[in-house]
Parts: sequence; C-alpha cells; structure tokens
Amino acid sequence: MTRTAAIIGGGVIGGGWAARFLLMGWNVKVFDPSPEAQRKIAEVLENARRSMPGLFDVALPPEGSLSFHSTIAEAVANAEWIQESAPERLDIKHKIFAEIQTDCASDAIIGSSTSGYKPSELQEGARSPGQILVAHPFNPVYLLPLIELVKSPKNGPQIVDKASDIIGSLGMYALRVRAEIDAHIADRFLEAVWREALWLVKDGIATTSEIDDAIRLGFGLRWAQMGLFETYRIAGGEAGMAHFIEQFGPALEWPWTKLMDVPELTDDLIKTIADQSDAQSGDRSIRELERDRDTNLVGILRALKATDAGAGAVLNAADLDLRKDPSDLTRPIETVARAVPLDWTDYNGHMNEARYLQAFGDATDRFMEIIGCDADYIASGGSYFTAETHIRHIDEVHAGSRIRVDTICLLGEGKKLHLFHEMYESGRLLATGEHFLLHVSLATRKPSPPGPVVERKLTEIATDHSELPLPEGIGRAVGQRR
Repeated sequence: MTRTAAIIGGGVIGGGWAARFLLMGWNVKVFDPSPEAQRKIAEVLENARRSMPGLFDVALPPEGSLSFHSTIAEAVANAEWIQESAPERLDIKHKIFAEIQTDCASDAIIGSSTSGYKPSELQEGARSPGQILVAHPFNPVYLLPLIELVKSPKNGPQIVDKASDIIGSLGMYALRVRAEIDAHIADRFLEAVWREALWLVKDGIATTSEIDDAIRLGFGLRWAQMGLFETYRIAGGEAGMAHFIEQFGPALEWPWTKLMDVPELTDDLIKTIADQSDAQSGDRSIRELERDRDTNLVGILRALKATDAGAGAVLNAADLDLRKDPSDLTRPIETVARAVPLDWTDYNGHMNEARYLQAFGDATDRFMEIIGCDADYIASGGSYFTAETHIRHIDEVHAGSRIRVDTICLLGEGKKLHLFHEMYESGRLLATGEHFLLHVSLATRKPSPPGPVVERKLTEIATDHSELPLPEGIGRAVGQRR
C-alpha cells in the first residue's frame, strides 16, 4: 500500500520535501495558497528527477502521485506524515497546526521545517502537542540527507522512533537533537560563520566571492567528509585532539572574533552584499545555479559513497534497503536496476562508454554475491578475476534514465565463469557485455577452484541457464557478425 505525505507550504523547502517523498514512492498532497505553487514545485521536481535517482546504485521505487489541494483539511486527510514549511512566524505556524489537527489522523506525524523555533514553542496551544516535532532539513532536501529531529518533553518515544524510521526509509539521516535549543545544532554553526562573513564584508576585508572561495576551496571540502572535530583531531597529529587543543586552545582567548556582535544591516551594507553576490553569480539564473549545485553535490556525495564516509554511508545504507533479491534464478537474473547518474555522461550528452563497463562490472559483482562470493567470502581468500571482456554499444542512454541489466550464466564449472549481460531501458536494448572470469586464490593470485558453497550455487544456476535460448551477440568479435 502506497504511503501518503502532506506538504503544507510549497516554497523551496516544501518543494524539496515533496520531491523527496515522491521519488521515494510516496503519494504527496500539497497545500499552498500561492498561485505560483504548482509552477515552483514542478521546477523543483524537475531538478530532483534529474539528480536524486543518480545518488543511489539501485532503482528507486515507482514515483508516487502528486496532487494540489485548496484546503489544509483536504491535504492532510489520510496522511501519515505532515510536513509544515510555512514562513518563520510563530503565529502563522500555530494557526496552521490548529487547522492540521482538526482534520489529520491522530497518529500522523506533524514535522516542522523550522530552522529556529523549539518544538515546545510550536506546541503551545496545540490540541495534541505530542504529534508536533521539529524535522529540520537542509536545501536541497531531495539531495542532502540530514534531518535535525528535535523533540520536547511532550513527545513520547514512540513518535520519535517512528519519525526516525520514516526519515531513514527516505534515504535520509535523523540526527536526534538531545535537548531543545534555539536554531538546533547546524544553524548555530551557520549563524556563527554568517556573522563573521558580514563583518568581513562590512570592514572591507573580503568580498562575498572571496569569502565563498575560502569555504569551498578549503575547509568546506574537509567538512563534507569528516566534520569539525575529526578534522581537528587529524590536525593534532599522532597525539590527537588533546595535542590540538593544547597547541591552538590559547588562540581562543585572542580578540579575533566578532561573534558576539553583529554589524548593523544598513542600506549601504545590504547593497554592497547584494551587488557583490549578484556579480559573483554572473548571468546565471537561479535554476541554472541550482542545476550546477545539484550536479556538484551528486558528484561529491557519490565520491563519499566510495569510501563510506559522511553522507556516503547514509546513501550506502539506503542502497541496501532498496535492493531487491532476485526471486527466480532459473531465468535471466536482474543484477542491476538503477538510474544513470549525472556524472556518468560525457561531452555528447549520453552515458560515457566507460560507464557501460562499470554497469556490467556492477552486474558481475552482484552475480558473484548471489552465488556466495560476497565480502565475507572474498575476505576468506577467494574471488573471481575478469580475464576477457567484450562490450557492444547498441543504443545511447542519458542521465536520469532507468537502466536494467539481465545476466545469463553461460558457463560455471571449476575455475571458469562465463557471463553474458544485457542492458535495457524500458525494453530497449542498449548494450551487451560478455565476460570470462577465473576463480583465484587471493593468497597466491593464481587460478584455483571455488569453495564448495560457491561451486554448488554456481553449478545450480549454470545448469538452469543452459536451458535458456542463447541471446544474439554471444561470441562476437569486434566488427564481425556471426
């Protein structure tokens, strides 16, 4: 049964929430009185469809349905999760919560995207305060996994656990904030950096572009994978964090920061910041800037996946949750089902030829897991090495396209493994890959028989697949037809 989420407020954040739920298979009902809401959410959703599926190495669920409603009552009916993303005014939020709780299910979760208010403030005067908690996301919600989940004493543990589980099912990470605090955790850091940046511009020390360069070319890259404390622990060398604090702690007493003071936002300062920021972005529109941001974020997040670091670990866990085990090993086995990521395309605007090999390599790895040659088996000293590969590029495919690889085992006996992969998009054949592998002892790096569990499973599949018709293209040499 498809789950339903309601989005109250369809701006940048609300639109991002709508996209995240939709692309993870939820039905989404939106209330926003703005006549521009449908257009804005459509544009956010276009960006999300282009970028979000490429974060994952497995296919996302079928997209849910999107509907717009003229009243809050219609939007929240039958919704399991209700996300409020209204302007940061407490009186507006209280009015919205009152309307929501008049018509929503008693066990629905009401999350607020507020970046500053505490849950106890949001709950004031509420019919059922325990339903309301803070679920503060980061823009773009459809790519960044962090949700600050903040509760008050009126939130029972069951609703917090349920909220955390749902956030995890969306491929996101619920950071449970230990206690109520204004601006939660992350925005307190952002506020500190923002104050210092305003002073640097006001005092003529740096321009907006120079400040952004200091972040994006320096510590921002480190923070994406290690955060603040682990970065400084490394800076302490072999002696660790204690040495770092001993060495750099006295600097905290120096009069560097203006953190406790805020420059007056005069018309001149606002104009200076606005002019510099507009010049920094050049002629690029907001949508162009968003697409550049999303492309870069996908590349960074996928790099983090490769080392299981930071947000990459969250995405790897989501891949495992989304992956489906094959139900019938007697037929061609679906070994890859995924979207083509943005960083898999080339200057011709379609999938780079090297990525065809990666997709087929992933299919081989998945087949190895199915027969028992998984991480534990490889750690015990056995694996398969590819000895020969032949790929036919039959049709092109673009970023965001959903591809599927079906695998047939042509031979599986002794040390030998012969696989034939076919790559499809919606029934259209894109490429084939033929691969011959040898089982190898990782101790000697020489061919060796596989272990009995692997050999038994491989023989079983190879026997079943020997009854299948041979697909066209097997045994092809370059440029020759048989």
